[in-house]
Amino acid sequence: MPLDAAAVRAHVQERDLRPVAEGLREARVDEVLALLDELATTDAAVVFRLLGKQAAVEVLDRLDARSRTDLVAVLGHEEVAAAFRGLDADEQARLLDELPATIARRLIATIDDERLEPVMAVLGYPAGSVGRRMEPTTVRLLADDSVDASLAALRATADVGAAVPVLEDDRVLVGLSDAHALLRADPAAPTRSVAAAAPVVATTSDDAERVARLALDRGALLVPVLDAERRLVGVLPIADAARIDRDAVAEDQARSGGSEPLRRPYLLTPVRTLTRSRIVWLLVLAVSAVLTVHVLELFEATLEQQVALALFIPLLTGIGGNTGSQAATTVTRALAVGDVQPRDVLRVAGKEVRTGLLLGLGLALLAFAIASLVYGWHIGAVLAIALALNCPIAATVGGVVPLAARACRVDPAVLSTPFITTFCDATGLVVYFLVAIAVLPL
Repeated sequence: MPLDAAAVRAHVQERDLRPVAEGLREARVDEVLALLDELATTDAAVVFRLLGKQAAVEVLDRLDARSRTDLVAVLGHEEVAAAFRGLDADEQARLLDELPATIARRLIATIDDERLEPVMAVLGYPAGSVGRRMEPTTVRLLADDSVDASLAALRATADVGAAVPVLEDDRVLVGLSDAHALLRADPAAPTRSVAAAAPVVATTSDDAERVARLALDRGALLVPVLDAERRLVGVLPIADAARIDRDAVAEDQARSGGSEPLRRPYLLTPVRTLTRSRIVWLLVLAVSAVLTVHVLELFEATLEQQVALALFIPLLTGIGGNTGSQAATTVTRALAVGDVQPRDVLRVAGKEVRTGLLLGLGLALLAFAIASLVYGWHIGAVLAIALALNCPIAATVGGVVPLAARACRVDPAVLSTPFITTFCDATGLVVYFLVAIAVLPL
């Protein structure tokens, strides 16, 4: 039977599992993953139990973090342990990170000491570091071996990627090679002669998100992960880098939109989880609204004399907030790929001041022309001057806040949106009314 979620759900409820099992035997892993995404956790657990051993390992490996954690929580211990033992060390470490401590301890007890060592080595690195996401590689070539000997070593290895690390005898990295380069080389030449420098090299403590994005930007098929003495301890394949980047982009998009990432399909997310993902941001925006109201109270007399000023408040705060958000998004991306660092704060501020001035002057000319035709040149001048001042202020704040967040070891996406919204609303109105008092005959 085809893997239709509604049909599978009906078969599970009726306890008629034979058609489901037959469909799963013919299904690809990506089809099973799509099916599990559409099922409630209890139904997904029943489907998972019907999978073959190898299929169960692949599905558990490729499930997103939230769905995998929920699934493991309702599965029987033996079913989880069997699939867990089939995962690579980095995937085992990631799953142990996601699970409650009691379940994680029970899973660790199912691994023999020899296979447990690389898992615990990965868990020994800081959370969020590339050391936590690397694969402890066993495929490597020795620089002083002949090309012929290295080819023989690759033939004996069942799992060879697009690139293979080439090492000195003490595990110091020389470079990367691949089967094609070895086949074209002189069989008697040393392997180091066909080792090319790695486009991206990371240390175990580097931020996994930054390394992943750098690898994707530079097209690195494999990132060697080194310790402080430049000895190889693991690798980050491009498939893992793409997964890290995908998860990071989803997280940043959610936070820039004022909520926390769901990490599971929307229709299967409980209402309470949706509420928790949004409530903090709404509370921050409520504080912003209170500050805005307070500013309006301070300049209430000015508004009473020139009611037309109130018409342009949404325009002014909207442009200020969007200008700051644009700058924050650009700088956050530059931080992620390593283009800028917190120490570059003055250079970033200078660039954003100039960018904000150009944006503000362009918008000011347009606003002056339109507002003057309807409300007179005085109102047009106030709006134009306020825009010319607010845009560079908002752009500078938007550029600097992500750098300050990174310096404080806080995710820039978490801090940028609420802070910029609050700051730009309050300061934008203060500047607007001060300009109005200075220009208008009040």
